[in-house]
Amino acid sequence: MRTRMKLMACLQLLMVAFQATLITMSSAGLQYNFYGSTCSNAEATVKNVVDDMIDADPTMAAAFIRLLFHDCFVMGCDASILLDPSAANGQPEKSAIPLRGYDAVNRIKAAVEAICPGKVSCADILALAARDSVAKAAGFTFLIPSGRRDGTASSAFSVFSSIPSPFFNAQQLVDSFAAKNLTVNDLVALSGAHSIGVAHCSAFTNRLRPTVDPSLDPAYAAELNATCPGGAADRVVNNSPVAPNTLSNQYYRNALAGRVLFTSDAALLTRGDTAARVNASAADPTAWMARFAASMVRMAGIEVLTGAQGEVRRFCNATNT
Repeated sequence: MRTRMKLMACLQLLMVAFQATLITMSSAGLQYNFYGSTCSNAEATVKNVVDDMIDADPTMAAAFIRLLFHDCFVMGCDASILLDPSAANGQPEKSAIPLRGYDAVNRIKAAVEAICPGKVSCADILALAARDSVAKAAGFTFLIPSGRRDGTASSAFSVFSSIPSPFFNAQQLVDSFAAKNLTVNDLVALSGAHSIGVAHCSAFTNRLRPTVDPSLDPAYAAELNATCPGGAADRVVNNSPVAPNTLSNQYYRNALAGRVLFTSDAALLTRGDTAARVNASAADPTAWMARFAASMVRMAGIEVLTGAQGEVRRFCNATNT
């Protein structure tokens, strides 16, 4: 009976992710197996390079997922996050918020270019690398369509008006996701990515000083205060105090225990609809996997460029011109 229930749960996961893929494909003009005839080994090549990188450094899974999130929320999923400063762009997105993984994406692009020059966009590489990072860090995978084209503009100014802040309250979070046509379900599901990765002390010490946020577990607050004392360097802390390199529903259990870092994390428990989804995800890891996969696909379809729009960059950090 238990085996059958697990099988049904897995089928549910696959069906939800597949349905999300179909919705994204039809609404954004993307296609499953987009490179099947033009670069049949593209996805396998991305996966091989990503797997090797995460084997060498497990924290890279969080870096790839975060890069996709930042790319898609700012000017759409067009690889604008990867562009270096130039005369045309001035200060690009990457100058606004420090992120890891730019050199890693360039290595993936070089590997793909070696087998299929000028075929695979950097925007698709970001989406595929994030998907493959989920497979390595969480142990499940899902279909994701391709066909994105690369943008030719990037602006640091647009970052701060687009990226949800760690200091947001629940309504601000809901509004920021709605601005990208994402739902409350997507907000809570994707927040599970905070089960991996790291954060700087400056992103959460507002919950420690001048007074401790009462929603923080006192023992956890004491640990954070010891790591991030006032006046010290802006150190980094694991997003999750439990299994920090394993992507899972542990984030929701952390939230219910008062052991999450950000104001925005704790805010999910201050609204009935978001709190109900936190509780549901904490209770059922397989259902959370399905929701997370579906929401990743929807996020990777935000304001994409397809067809004759944009370009396929030769190098991810610079436009072709």
